[in-house]
Amino acid sequence: MIQSNAFNYVNILNKAADASWLRNELISNNIANASTPNYKRKDIQFQTYLMREMSGKGSLDQKVANANLNSLEATVYTDHANLSYRLDGNNVDIDTENATLTENQIRYYTLLDSMTKEFSRIKTVLGGN
Repeated sequence: MIQSNAFNYVNILNKAADASWLRNELISNNIANASTPNYKRKDIQFQTYLMREMSGKGSLDQKVANANLNSLEATVYTDHANLSYRLDGNNVDIDTENATLTENQIRYYTLLDSMTKEFSRIKTVLGGN
């Protein structure tokens, strides 16, 4: 994490990319355990933390500047809410996991692209080419 207000957007994008990377690992693990009896799928909680930090009044710049980066840590949870439709107690739906994995990978690469563009803007402001 970079300790400067000029990098607030980058810091938040970095936290989101880290969460997306972790989610990718969890989804891959869910897929690998799709036939493990009594396995319960795992996922992360991050989007609600980000939305909470970015809600309220003020411009996006103000929200980003005032964001508490320590509260933007992804938490892993085991999904016991999904009732298993399988007799072995496993609640992984391989089709849902594959679709979620694809969506998450697109999100991750979009976040990386956004960080690259943000660094490019900073470089331009600082007079670099």
